[in-house]
Parts: sequence; C-alpha cells; structure tokens
Amino acid sequence: MGSNTTANKDAAQLSRLAEALVTAATKAGADEADAMAVGGQSTSIDVRAGALEHADRAEAIEIGLRVLIGGRQACVSASDHSDASIGEMAARAVAMAREAPVDDTLGLAEPDQLTAARDAGQLEICDDRPDPSPQHLQELALRAEAAALQSRGISQVESANASFSRRQIWMAASNGFSGGYGRSTHAISAIAITGEGLGMERDYAGEGRVWAEDLPEPEEIGQLAAERTLARAGSRKPPTGAFPILYDRRVSASLIGHLLSAVNGAAVARGASWLRKSMGEPVLPSGMDLREDPLRARFPSSRPFDAEGLATRARHIVADGLLQGWTLDLATARKLGMDSTASAARGLASAPSPTNSNVILTPGQYSREQLIADMGTGLIVTSMLGASINGTTGDYSRGAAGFWVENGQIAYAVNECTIAGNLKDMLMSLIAANDALPWRGAEVPSLLVEGMTVAGE
Repeated sequence: MGSNTTANKDAAQLSRLAEALVTAATKAGADEADAMAVGGQSTSIDVRAGALEHADRAEAIEIGLRVLIGGRQACVSASDHSDASIGEMAARAVAMAREAPVDDTLGLAEPDQLTAARDAGQLEICDDRPDPSPQHLQELALRAEAAALQSRGISQVESANASFSRRQIWMAASNGFSGGYGRSTHAISAIAITGEGLGMERDYAGEGRVWAEDLPEPEEIGQLAAERTLARAGSRKPPTGAFPILYDRRVSASLIGHLLSAVNGAAVARGASWLRKSMGEPVLPSGMDLREDPLRARFPSSRPFDAEGLATRARHIVADGLLQGWTLDLATARKLGMDSTASAARGLASAPSPTNSNVILTPGQYSREQLIADMGTGLIVTSMLGASINGTTGDYSRGAAGFWVENGQIAYAVNECTIAGNLKDMLMSLIAANDALPWRGAEVPSLLVEGMTVAGE
C-alpha cells in the first residue's frame, strides 16, 4: 500500500476518533470541547563499532480531550481509543472541569475566526515517499560512524544514529472545526570521542529534515562530529573577568529563545516577563528584525493552523529593533485585551498555550571569522549546560564550553566555566554574523555579545 493511501486511511481513523470525543463530551455535559487524535510510528537505529547497537520501533495512536464548562476546563488523555474508553474519558473530564477554578478568558474560537484550511496544503511537511527500512537506516548510521573514525585522533564513536518518524495529527472541536495533517522527520547523528581517561573529550553533529532528500550525506555528519571533537582536545578553564562572548550558531538560538519566552503571552499576562513593559520599545539593535513564519515549506515547525483552529501567518515579533507584539493564544489574548496571533499549541493532556513556529533573525554583514578577529580577547561558546534565568529581571547565568580567543584568534578549547549577564543588556549589544543555517526552526546566526562576565580559573 502506498504511503499516500496509508496516510489517508490514518487521517480518516483519527478524524473519527477526534470527532467522537467531542460528541461524547457534549453528551456528558460540556459546554464546549476540543479533541486531538495522534497516530505515528518511528524507527531508530544505533550502531557502534561497525555493528548494530540498538534498534527501536514504536507505533501508537493516542487521544486527548479538553472540556469547558462555565469558564472551567479539564484535559484528559488515553492510549485506549475504544468506544468505552471515549465515553469514560468524556465523563471524567466533565467531572474534573466542574471542580476546576473559573477563568472567564477560557473558550473556543468563534466559528468566524476559524481558518478555511483543514490540511497542510502546500507546506510539504510530510515526506510522501515510502518509509525507509531499518536496514537502510542502519546503513546510514554505519556510514556516519565510518566517516568519523577516518579522522586521525578519534579513539571511538560513542554512537551513530539514523531515525525516521511519521506523525499524523487530527483536531476537532464543538465550534465546527475539524482538520489535520501529517509530519515526518529524518535524522542522522554521531558522537565522537578523542583521548582517554581525564583527557577524554567528546562532541557531536546531527541533522534533521522533513524530507530525506534534503538531508546531508551521513559522511558529512560523521566528519563534522570528528572535527568538533578533535578541536576540543586539551580543554581547560578560561580566565575570569569581563569579556566579549560569541555565541556560535550551534547555541545562538537559545539566546533568542529567552527573548521569545519573555514576549510569550503566558508570561506577560502573569507579569512574569522582563519585557512586560517594553511594547514598542527597543529590545534588539536598530536594523535587526525577528520574524516568525509558520508557512515555510518543508520546515520542521511549519503548520497551517494552530491548536485552536486559527490560520497561522507570518509576522514580525521585532522590527528594526522595536518590539512589535506578544505571542498569543486565545486565552492570553483575552487576558491582555488583544487578538490571538494564532500561536496556540497543545499536547494531548494539556490546554493550549502560546508558542512560536520558524523564527528568523536578521543576519549580519560579517563572517564568524571577522567577528572573532574583532573580539580581540574573549570566549566562543559552542555548548551550554544548566541555566539560571530570572524571568522577571532577565538576570542570566549558564555553564558553558567552547574556545578562548586571544589576539583575534582561537587559542585553546575551554570547558567548565560560567557566563553571566542581563538579557536586556545582552540583546541590545548583539552583533550578528552572516552564517545562519537553513532548515532550523530557529534560523539564527552566530551572535557576538559585548561585556559579559566569565567565571573560570
């Protein structure tokens, strides 16, 4: 059976389940209800030392229901999708909702707010070709591992992986919405090791795409994992002091992620955002835009409509450095007296909340190498661990590793240090490189930040 035929069959089953949940909830006493049915399968293959290390195959259908009664809501989910289970879920959700606190901003979209689009249309977010076999995935993983091991100095490859997943989503609601779409992911990764004992260092490379034909060759991924690992040999702590820091494009999206968290309607409505009073004010340097575009074809975060049935659209979050708006679902929009930005996302057992899809930061005029040369003395961050972020004040502290720069050149690899600053000041000092990679949910180049604190030796 072809993949398109299978997808159509799966979509029909999921739509029946989602609509049955809504019907059962209404009969059980819900004022309003929406439901999700999600079906999917995944295969993941790990290899090590030229042989299969681990194989994982999963396939399931799960369902979730949200009911609303007089400003109260409750969410339930199950992996059993029998008629009896659907009836029990509806009764349980209604009973739970009647005990929940009242929030008058809760409620489904009005019918005239709903999108006319009920599928993914031309977004191409699901590979329509046959699923790769486990044997093919194993071959890809073995090729990545072999490429990493060809580099002199790589003592072993901790693991090499190739995986594929296909997921079908259907949403239905008592306001008349019913729609769904599929999503696929192909991925290859490798983790390489150099040295032994206390001198051991490791690093990785990995790529994921919606379509298999858009993936790099596994040899590229294995070689990059090896290059990154070998560059980490001889890591040591950097000096302590105030220095410029270059966030490599591997981690720079995390910095923009803190800005996105601060403009999320849920944080703003709670008064728990360090940007809550910054609408229309500068939050990035002049000339820098931060856009969101959920309609980019073949991109991993693209979606035709949000979790409340509203049509997604491209928009500016920041334009010419000035904050343009919050990221809102229906409830947070009502709390703030605004309109939803069609940004709702939800899980099977959770209510909608605002999130972003495909963000793009304006690239700079300079290469990463030029920014390093201009740094003089400072730190390049390529990986981070742990975090202490104060959402109300923007105070920022994270563990980091990367490379120390002296006289505009990389001097040695760095580990075990802490970097700190205040996000508002950090973001206003950004200088962007021109090296952003495509195919990411956050297309963000390397970012230079002036005058942060480094705690090392």
